[in-house]
Amino acid sequence: MIKLEQVVEILKKDNNFREISSAGEYYFNWPKEVNFDQLSYDSRKSTKDTLFFAKGLNFKKEYLTDLEAAFYVSEFDYEVALPAIIVTDVKRAMALIAANFYKFPQNKLKTLALTGTKGKTTSAYFAKSILDKMNGGKTALLSTAQTTLDGQNYFKSELTTPESLDLLEMMAKALENGMTHLVMEVSSQAYKTERVYGLTFDVGVFLNISPDHIGPVEHPTLEDYFYCKRQLLKNSRYFVANAEMNHFAIIKEELNERKIPHAFYGADSENKIIESKGLHFVTDGSVSGEFDIRLLGRFNQENALATALATKALGASFENIRQGLASAIVPGRMELLTAKNGAHIYIDYAHNGLSLENLVEVVEDHHAGQLFLVLGSTGNKGESRRKDFGQVIENHPRLNVILTTDDSNRENPKTIADEIASFVSRELDFELDREFAIKKAISKTQNSDDAVIIAGKGADMFQLKDGKREPYIGDSPAAQKYL
Repeated sequence: MIKLEQVVEILKKDNNFREISSAGEYYFNWPKEVNFDQLSYDSRKSTKDTLFFAKGLNFKKEYLTDLEAAFYVSEFDYEVALPAIIVTDVKRAMALIAANFYKFPQNKLKTLALTGTKGKTTSAYFAKSILDKMNGGKTALLSTAQTTLDGQNYFKSELTTPESLDLLEMMAKALENGMTHLVMEVSSQAYKTERVYGLTFDVGVFLNISPDHIGPVEHPTLEDYFYCKRQLLKNSRYFVANAEMNHFAIIKEELNERKIPHAFYGADSENKIIESKGLHFVTDGSVSGEFDIRLLGRFNQENALATALATKALGASFENIRQGLASAIVPGRMELLTAKNGAHIYIDYAHNGLSLENLVEVVEDHHAGQLFLVLGSTGNKGESRRKDFGQVIENHPRLNVILTTDDSNRENPKTIADEIASFVSRELDFELDREFAIKKAISKTQNSDDAVIIAGKGADMFQLKDGKREPYIGDSPAAQKYL
């Protein structure tokens, strides 16, 4: 429960309160006591004791017409019968009010947050596995692939980083379930849309930066994308950053000026990988030793080193780190299947140019035969990826490519595929049905020298079409059908 008086006090303290509007009058303080037993931004889930948040570019006045709620919070006075708390920024208001409503669960959990263009989910699973070794399995996880609030039951999140109201509720549930630590991915959109406003993480990790999520509905420029991601830095008590990442100089400069304790990793830093072979690697620095992981690729080893440094800052021992990394399984990340003829099928969430480039390089190094790539690109977001995908395909002539559907949303999958193909000088195949595209690629393999890369969806078992999630068999089950 939270009182209206508390809500107003929170908003005033954040310089985010304009007035209360009711029946054509304006109030700086409401004369009566009001208690809210529920917070909601979904009009279908509101009751007479709900404080409702009218948020989003597509919010309409008619949503309030029959709304059952006590008050609504909005940046706009819709002049309806329901009294309104008018604010400057409804997303910030929701974040701070939710934190108070759920009794600040973020202060009772040890939190580790990861950002970066690629590798967030892999690193999140590495970190959870390490911390589980340390705390006996009491690590909650919020990731693109899966979310768990009790370490036992997993579900798919709608967003990489949930809306603040949902996030705080999840944190509170994790505490109720006996969790002591939380590992979560923090997207650039989370900061741009104030989903993590007011949160300070015990440890923040910045893995890398490259152009992605740049388009009309996400970030207008690379600078905006990078700036939003960099907000994790000043909202962390300890920070781990990749010294080899693009634009690292400003990260280092800002950390030093803000006097935030930190650790860097990479070839030109104190913490580095000095030997790498297959699934085994050796590190030097503050976490020095030999490690094994279940994923191929130098970039996965670098993610492992980043999480080793981050979890060490939370108290993990060397043995916790070694055992956690060795046992970590990441769904839909470099997932390996073997066909009856010996060909390898790699299923990976690689959904931007840099991730795809790294994935292709690893598979090329391990397979001398034919290479097949099944790939699509999302509709109505991340439009810049299409050119990036085309350039990766162009730069790797060994790839036999079947373009297909991948969350086309309100765009035509063939139109998206044609845009990718426009950056490639050779002919590319197209198959609308993703499952059939996978079947076709596997059917073309002959022996263990051959490989199929299925990129983009990872462990997702849906296709986004016309704004809705439609059931999809999933890349791994589809591949297994035709092995």
